[in-house]
Amino acid sequence: MNVFQGSKPGNFVQTIERVSLILDILGQNPHGISVRDLSSKVNLPKGTTHRLLSSLSYLGYVRQDPKTRNYLLGFKLVELGNLLLGQLDLRKEAAPFLKDLAERTKETVHMVILDRNEVVYIDKVEGDHNPSGLRMASRIGLRNPAHSSAVGKVLISLLSDEELDQFLRGKGLLKRTENTITDTAQLKEHLRMVRNQGYAVDDEENEKGVRCVGAPIYNEAGNAVAAISISGPAFRVTKKMVQEIFKKEVMETALKVSQRLGYRERR
Repeated sequence: MNVFQGSKPGNFVQTIERVSLILDILGQNPHGISVRDLSSKVNLPKGTTHRLLSSLSYLGYVRQDPKTRNYLLGFKLVELGNLLLGQLDLRKEAAPFLKDLAERTKETVHMVILDRNEVVYIDKVEGDHNPSGLRMASRIGLRNPAHSSAVGKVLISLLSDEELDQFLRGKGLLKRTENTITDTAQLKEHLRMVRNQGYAVDDEENEKGVRCVGAPIYNEAGNAVAAISISGPAFRVTKKMVQEIFKKEVMETALKVSQRLGYRERR
């Protein structure tokens, strides 16, 4: 399962790289950013930055706040994002199973894919067992480190040795909480266990107070294409609940989705 983008092509267009960087920075500034500050962050002259923004604004990828004059992401990206999600048959096929899992466990169910060393949430179903009024902070489109999440760990546990080493050389093992595994050797050993058991647990490793259990989804070729998880407050999704109920529930649902995609277990 190759999740990396490969080496930079020899005919790489620098303008595309600049536009990508601008969009990334705008995405990190939900209240917008001025041309001056943006040009500083992308290390380009203000005039060059303004020309790029003008073209992106014309095409709808960027918009400008009429009051602050700051630039923000444009709604064209929402349109493209929805088109992308619509092309993911995986979401359509998995939807009834995710809904059923959330209804049965009364906890939040997520589905993610692995993209460039991170997990990207492509679906989310809220459970109705919510007496405390708590809501998961996750949302569709959100990215999280793979090494600190149950869904991420279960996916990278299936990488080849070469792919895993490439992953580990990537963004590094960011410490999200005191429980996050940040030692390379320890993570490799942990991933071997995850691979053998077929599920992973995020024991408050990505977000304090939240525990998750995840399992992989396979396609007809036997490749892991996504992962699903059950997530909730650690006081409710206890270690005992994970072992006695939730790990079985998430693994069985992941298998049902996999079979819907044409996967057949090897005997």
